[in-house]
Amino acid sequence: MRASLKSTTTPSTLSCDTLVIPLYKDKKLSPASQEVDKASGKSISALLKGEDFSANLGEILTLPIVSGLSAKRIVLWGLGEKDKINRQLWSKACAALSSNTLNLKGSHCAIISDIKTNKSVPFNWALQQIALYFTRNSYLYCTTKASKKSDLSQLKKISVLNAENNKANQQSLKQGLAIGQGINIARELGNLPGNICTPKYLSGQARQLGRKYAAISTTVLGEKQMKELGMDSLLSVGNGSDQESQFMIMKYQGGKKSQQPQVIVGKGITFDSGGISLKPGAKMDEMKFDMCGAATVIGTVSAIAEMKLPINVIGVIASAENMPSGRATKPGDVINSMAGKTIEVLNTDAEGRLVLCDALHYVKRFKPAATIDIATLTGACIVALGHHATALLSTDDSLADELFSAGIDSTDRAWRLPIWDEFQKQIQSPFADLANLGGPAGGTITAACFLSHFTEGYRWAHLDIAGTAWNQAGAKGASGRPVAMLCQYLMAQAGKAAV
Repeated sequence: MRASLKSTTTPSTLSCDTLVIPLYKDKKLSPASQEVDKASGKSISALLKGEDFSANLGEILTLPIVSGLSAKRIVLWGLGEKDKINRQLWSKACAALSSNTLNLKGSHCAIISDIKTNKSVPFNWALQQIALYFTRNSYLYCTTKASKKSDLSQLKKISVLNAENNKANQQSLKQGLAIGQGINIARELGNLPGNICTPKYLSGQARQLGRKYAAISTTVLGEKQMKELGMDSLLSVGNGSDQESQFMIMKYQGGKKSQQPQVIVGKGITFDSGGISLKPGAKMDEMKFDMCGAATVIGTVSAIAEMKLPINVIGVIASAENMPSGRATKPGDVINSMAGKTIEVLNTDAEGRLVLCDALHYVKRFKPAATIDIATLTGACIVALGHHATALLSTDDSLADELFSAGIDSTDRAWRLPIWDEFQKQIQSPFADLANLGGPAGGTITAACFLSHFTEGYRWAHLDIAGTAWNQAGAKGASGRPVAMLCQYLMAQAGKAAV
């Protein structure tokens, strides 16, 4: 997908497959839209006087043949009430427009953009969302469905008309394309079945990023190297699997060498059977999505490299397959961690925190400005927040505030839960320094409490994406969240956020 700014006083003469006219609820045509209406013999304004189009938020009306224009068709795009539109509603409108337009024939869509947005929707951010959603919604899973490749959209080019051709607007379109692409990378990895997307497949994808972008260097550790480092907790999860566990480090160098890096850590359980604490059979197929934290890291690192953000970022992935066998870790086993703390494994299905704790201890060597882990960690998160918000937990209030704001600004929202000392007693064990389970009460919080024991000495936040990583109603598939939130956070840290 390509997106560009194009200045023209006569959009009616622009040759394209689809020409989009945005309209608020008052249905007033902008100056550029008035030129199109005049060239069409006032057919558009005549239609707007009727009841065929109300300009409700996300409402789309396609006019296949309009005389007097070079465009093959006109699409009227409803934005609702101007004074009520906000970032969340604008994103919904962009999602509706892109979904509709991508289903139309043709390779070129032009969007008239000389409308005014209100203060809650900065114009360059609005442009970013147009590019983001056209890219995001162009994705169609077809890797294991060859017959579906013919269903891919023909749309290749978006022209944004009558927007000022300045650096801020150009940057916004570039950001939107990059974030949309990063989301789709995460979705593709999440959607792949567990027999394809193994830990070694993930490490191959991490290596590919290092080959594609000069600013990224990738290192992959195998089980022998992890054993030498003392990552017994991570390795214990993969004991029952024939697939070798992998540990990936992707270093993106966009800032000065002296700049402390932002570190993002992803849980990469490529299939989670629950191990000896076997999950119920119903919906176990969805446990291929248990590596969506890892997919988020790869998608985010790809996006920031595409944007060439002037910042240093290290993406880390701890990956294993959790299977039952004669070699598998058992409930009641006590294992060591890289940090030197022992862990009583009360339930082998609470494995995500076991791979993350070694990763979180490992990244201390990078002296991070902040570390954020992303994981499909707890079913309790879904009970608390449903499928709408990612759970955000942190021992650092300022970092939590920055991530919360990034969620609001990107419309990829999170909600903060507490980490109070009162919850820590739930993960005490009579046989080890920590237990890997805190009981049914406050499960999302006690999981974060467990992780907090491995984050001393740096700013840390935890994102539990169990409820948001994949669509659990309607069309099944990975969502690509929270790539957009993390990109927004990193763009803000680099001083490149659209505002």
